Amino acid sequence: MVTIKVDNLINFVSEVFSHSESSPEEAKRIATYLTTANLTGHDSHGVIRVPVYVRWKKMGSIMPNQTPEVVVDTPSLAVVDGKFGYGQTVTPVAVRLGIEKCKKAGLAAVALRNSGHLGRVGDWAEMAAAEGLVSVHFVTAAGSLLVAPYGGVEKRLSTAPYCVGIPRQGQDPIVLDFATSVVAEGKCLVASRGGKKLPPGALVDADGTLSEDPHVLYGPYTPDGPRDHTKGTGAIRAFGDHKGSGLAFICELLGGALTGTGATSSDRRFANGMMAFYIDPKVIDTSNFFDGEITRYTDFIRATKPISGTESVLVPGDPERKTRADRTRNGIPLPDDTWAAIVNTAREVGVSEVSIQRATS
Repeated sequence: MVTIKVDNLINFVSEVFSHSESSPEEAKRIATYLTTANLTGHDSHGVIRVPVYVRWKKMGSIMPNQTPEVVVDTPSLAVVDGKFGYGQTVTPVAVRLGIEKCKKAGLAAVALRNSGHLGRVGDWAEMAAAEGLVSVHFVTAAGSLLVAPYGGVEKRLSTAPYCVGIPRQGQDPIVLDFATSVVAEGKCLVASRGGKKLPPGALVDADGTLSEDPHVLYGPYTPDGPRDHTKGTGAIRAFGDHKGSGLAFICELLGGALTGTGATSSDRRFANGMMAFYIDPKVIDTSNFFDGEITRYTDFIRATKPISGTESVLVPGDPERKTRADRTRNGIPLPDDTWAAIVNTAREVGVSEVSIQRATS
């Protein structure tokens, strides 16, 4: 395990993307969002993605320095085409548009299509919450078959994230952000590179055997080599049996079919689609009841007597706040295999050995 200071990691990852045809502004933006995912404990959406992003860029799946196009624009609704640009570049444009429309109309919907990997969806809920808005996000990853629907063993769904953000006055927002699979694909990636192991039964093989071995998803791989989920014989399982599988199906239809990205399929180019809804509580909550009721109910939940072996009952966002404070203070831990893969990618795009050494200083 290596531990990298936050600023060092941002600067190093920025240099990787600057050497991979992104503008300095885009490179810094990608690096900051990826590092923030690590800061909050979502290592699956953090800098472990660097080799993946660079590989996608070389394949032409992601296009650097894209300016998204607003193809539908009404007072309360918009459709934004990301033109397969980096999600960290095109998604803030779509979210900002949703925020602006919601502040004018009290309610807004924005469909984002053809975005590169848009990272931790919680970032976009937090962006809206910072402006005092509730937001709900349905996401798909077209071209990414990873998850078996309930009762099946074949890949038919993406990990289909779902996210809700709720602002709070003077406090961090409440953000619920999860893949509709038992684990996100990035957590399989982390486990395959020496990180946190998968929970038992997170995967299902072609014969119906439950497993937590990443080889079921990726097939054979070397420690610092690429991971290709099309090479494995099995799939990730949907969480919550029929309920999680059903929610994933809805994410595919709203985040994929409705946005124009398309529900996932093996013959589609990789792209994220996100259908997001924004609500201004001030328009609904004329008696200023909402925030106080959030406090009352949050305290009520946290006061629940915990089961044996559990320290306390948490609400969405509690683990992220704790991890962010710890890693901001002490640095971001990365498994040796993860760091080796990032360094190899850095060397491939021309980052100097001096910069590599500086990152760990």
